[in-house]
Amino acid sequence: METSTPRPTPGLIVLYKLSADDVAQITQRIKDAEPRPFVNPLEAGAIVPAVVVRVWPVGSANLHVLLDGEITLWATSRSEGTEPGTWARPERG
Repeated sequence: METSTPRPTPGLIVLYKLSADDVAQITQRIKDAEPRPFVNPLEAGAIVPAVVVRVWPVGSANLHVLLDGEITLWATSRSEGTEPGTWARPERG
């Protein structure tokens, strides 16, 4: 019997893999802000926690990405997966 993975729900904490575009956007926001916020260095492929804020009927979700510092990232319409720019459920031990 095959079971499908249930859709995520708002409030679920997932792991988000930063893309190069995400890092560029974050870097630009830091440069443009006054005073300049502190954020620890980031790189594409880094895995960070995110909170699912909204789920779309097609299975993608809007995420509030939590960074190690004073700012966050809003990642919209992101799919579950393993590539940069996607999210995954944490493994349960």
